[in-house]
Parts: sequence; C-alpha cells; structure tokens
Amino acid sequence: MQAIARLWRAAGFSACEFLADGRGLAATEFAVIVPLMLVMMFGTVEFSSAIAIDRKVTLMARTLADLTSQSTTVADTDMTNFFAASTAIMTPYDATPVSATITELYVDSTQTAHVQWSKGTAPRAQRSTVSIPTTLAVANTYLIFSEVSYIYTPSVGYVLKNLITLSDVAYTRPRLSSCVYYSPGTSCTTY
Repeated sequence: MQAIARLWRAAGFSACEFLADGRGLAATEFAVIVPLMLVMMFGTVEFSSAIAIDRKVTLMARTLADLTSQSTTVADTDMTNFFAASTAIMTPYDATPVSATITELYVDSTQTAHVQWSKGTAPRAQRSTVSIPTTLAVANTYLIFSEVSYIYTPSVGYVLKNLITLSDVAYTRPRLSSCVYYSPGTSCTTY
C-alpha cells in the first residue's frame, strides 16, 4: 500500500513540476504562430504584387489611349512605339503576359459604336459593333478605345494558387482632329 501511495505522490509532484515548468512554452508558441505568420507574409507579398500590377494595367490602358488620341494620323511604326511606351509602364514586372489592343470607334447617328480600325494583340474586325458606356455615345463622333489585360501568376503560389486575369479599358476622344486616320488603309469617313 505504501508503494502505491509513493507512486501517487511522485506522479502528483511530476504533474505539478511539469505545469510549473515554462521552458517549453516559447517553443510551443513559436510552433503555433509561425505557420500563421508565414501565411500572412506570403499573402501580403502576393496581394500587394497583384494590386501593383492591376494599377499598372490601368495606367497602361490610359497611356495607350492617350498617346493615340494625341495624333492626327498614325501608322504601323507609331503603333509599335505606342505599344512599347505603354508596355514599359509594367517595369519592374514581366511584360510578357500583357495583351493590348487599340481601336478607333465611330459612333453613328443611332449611337452605335463601330470599329473604324483596330491594332494590337487581339484586333477587332472593322465595322463590327462595340458596346460603350451610354455617356460616351455621342452621335457622329469618334472614340479611341484601348483594352489591356495581364495574366498574373502569383510569385509564391502559397496563398493565391490560380492565375488571375487583370484587365482594364480606357476611352479618349481624338484631341487634334475629329478622328485619328490610320495610314494606310482607313479613312475618317462615316458609314
């Protein structure tokens, strides 16, 4: 009977000493907190990169439309320069996943927008119709319409695992003339 009592007393002292001992507490807290902190860190890196690239896509769309609208006539060399200048905005991010298209639209008397000319990664068919905001549908006018998209690949892939398509569009009116003539092949005539 005394052996059992000693065993209970020893177990009681061991349990009390174990609970009072704080040497392993920091290691336990570290093991619990580190995975959460890593998720937060990688998530912050991935989300901030995606937000920065999304902002650059918006700037690229606006720049492409703005550069084109400042001309009275454009040719292939001008378009190459406009695309190069707008793509440079993506620095320091990779510009390979960028697709950009610039289009001149003619809004007819029924306020329907038709493609006058289109150049870029995915040019639109001439005379096809394009849906535009009703506030921009002013009869018998021209619009410069740019479309930019970027396929974002997460840098770490720990929090964001899938590809994300970031895109934006921009509309501007020709500034120096009623339309921007694309040389050769198109004119500023109405339909």
